[in-house]
Amino acid sequence: MEREITGLLSAAPASRGRTPVFVDATLGGGGHAEALLEAVEGSRLVGLDRDLNAIEAATRRLRRFGDRFEAHHVRFDRLADVVEPASVCGVIFDLGVSSHHIDAADRGFSFRNAGPLDMRMDRTSSLTAAAVVNEYDERTLAQILRRNADERYSARIASAIVAARPISDTARLAEVVTAAIPAPARRNNRQPAARTFQAIRIEVNDELDVLEPALRAAVDALVLGGRIAVLSYHSGEDRIVKGVLRDLSRSGPVGRPDLPPPPGSEPRLTLLFSGGRTAAASEIETNSRAASARLRAAERTGATS
Repeated sequence: MEREITGLLSAAPASRGRTPVFVDATLGGGGHAEALLEAVEGSRLVGLDRDLNAIEAATRRLRRFGDRFEAHHVRFDRLADVVEPASVCGVIFDLGVSSHHIDAADRGFSFRNAGPLDMRMDRTSSLTAAAVVNEYDERTLAQILRRNADERYSARIASAIVAARPISDTARLAEVVTAAIPAPARRNNRQPAARTFQAIRIEVNDELDVLEPALRAAVDALVLGGRIAVLSYHSGEDRIVKGVLRDLSRSGPVGRPDLPPPPGSEPRLTLLFSGGRTAAASEIETNSRAASARLRAAERTGATS
């Protein structure tokens, strides 16, 4: 959905009559950043990522843009440490794990290739997948699987993981998880371990807990007429994104749409379309990851506070 996102942000009213500044809060390999820098002449882009490998790869890819691009090794909930309030025309979040994480077996994100139980997006962080898998108690593991991945068989999987300890690598973890899922469910799912790997990755990187403050910081960074676009890939992420954008597009008290708005209040955002948009079939054919993507977007039309 790169083309659609580029179109939404490049068409932001805030981009007219000024030098547009955009933020890619999940820089990754730099694909979205490159598309925006190419689409909006003279624009600048600030890229954030917690993964130094991603920063290095994106910097190489975007070197031709010179000082129009800058990268920062920070987690996206620290966006306010990098950009001033009301200073950017557009912010993009492309959530979830990127292809360079999946493709690198030594990072431990993929159940397809044997690798260490790591899953850290920021390798300077202390918590690893090995600690989650081998040290968390059974009840906590089951809760993580339910909360982070809506895993139907969370209790069975958690019990199997505890019984199989110590688990040393991703291949063994995938075997244990697959065996714990009932045979009929395995036959209907070509990737039975995917949800468990997702849930553990989210726990290791604290992805859900930092998402809401990151989104609110991004809205504060937008100038009037600036836009935010968010791609999420599972229900846990999308619930948070939907909730934040919905709350900030209402004039009533946050979290209380049933109450009347205070005198003089106005919504900070206007939703650009209702619900979430999904990828076209043609895009899914060339990029299977797009099948689970959901895009939500909004424009800043009111004060930041």
